[in-house]
Amino acid sequence: MADLIGTEIDVEEDTLKGRFLTFQICKETYGIEIKYVTEIIGIQPTTEMPEMPEYIKGIINLRGKIVPIMDIRLRFRKEPKEYDDRTCIIVVDYNKIAMGFVVDSVAEVLTIADQNISEMPSFGVGGGNGFVKNIGKIGSDVVLLLDYEKLITSDEIECISELINN
Repeated sequence: MADLIGTEIDVEEDTLKGRFLTFQICKETYGIEIKYVTEIIGIQPTTEMPEMPEYIKGIINLRGKIVPIMDIRLRFRKEPKEYDDRTCIIVVDYNKIAMGFVVDSVAEVLTIADQNISEMPSFGVGGGNGFVKNIGKIGSDVVLLLDYEKLITSDEIECISELINN
């Protein structure tokens, strides 16, 4: 019986391998592994939290669960933009904490084969961009594949955990 359960988990992970939810920030297309995404919701009013970085927009109450919200555009040091009807929140599971990422718009779920994924090139001293793990090639287009765990620091996670667990 235990072998069957292990096989079932492996099959589920295999079906998610190479699948990415793509979204837009400015004119760039980014992707996040679908296995981390729990849901996509429309923009919602947030409650601001004191002493948080500008890109942490606050928290929302999502069906009784407190979810911190990060504006990815601001995290990437892009110009702020008014939220509109295309603006979405991608809710991800971040080390057993639900976290919402505000994006300009969600595009689609893509399957990118391993041979179409390249390592992020190093650009001299200090390496590449800390948020982008790999580059996916889709025809003549590229998708910047995020390392979502680097979007928020461990200190910020600790602070957010304290807020939502109190």
